[in-house]
Amino acid sequence: MIQKLYDWIDERVNITPLWRDIADHEVPEHVNPAHHFSAFVYCFGGLTFFVVVIQVLSGMFLTMYYVPDIENAWDSVKYLQTQVAHGQIVRGMHHWGASVVIVMMFLHTLRVFFQGAYKKPRELNWIVGVLIFFVMLGLGFTGYLLPWDNKAFFATQVGLQIAESVPYIGEHLKVLLAGDPEIVGAQTLTRFFAIHVFFLPAALFALMAVHFVLIRRQGISGPL
Repeated sequence: MIQKLYDWIDERVNITPLWRDIADHEVPEHVNPAHHFSAFVYCFGGLTFFVVVIQVLSGMFLTMYYVPDIENAWDSVKYLQTQVAHGQIVRGMHHWGASVVIVMMFLHTLRVFFQGAYKKPRELNWIVGVLIFFVMLGLGFTGYLLPWDNKAFFATQVGLQIAESVPYIGEHLKVLLAGDPEIVGAQTLTRFFAIHVFFLPAALFALMAVHFVLIRRQGISGPL
């Protein structure tokens, strides 16, 4: 059945050359764990991408029930946790995945740094990777407020104070994020939701696309 569907699609859009170009790409021997145990450090990037996929899929599920309003945000999260089938599991995956993805990106960054994989001709890809890291931190920061509990409220206040301390643009940055410069309230929650669900994911997908294209063109860096 799957083969017939594939043949039907391939007959119309000719996807076989593209698929072969992706699937038949040779992987260097030094990144094969079967040959070198140290090759496992090259898995950090792929594992990071795997966790990102989990975050995206679980986040899409959460948005089906979440209400970005200060009167209903916590109630919608509670409903998801207690009334929706497997909702607690999916929210738990999203919650813990937010921490796991930062850890995996940190390990991946360490591998790239200590093996010198940021050097010529991969400087641009290093910059793109650093930008992805900052986007992921932004996703973690904006997502922390969405449950609208006491911990999220006061943690966000501290985060906005840190943003306000940025030289020259700090005050404008705080207003951009919070909406209201005086209080963390309805505008803040709405803006954090929009940034978390629309703006930062769009930036993440664009940067990841560039990251993967550069990896494909430049190849995987060798060991020291």
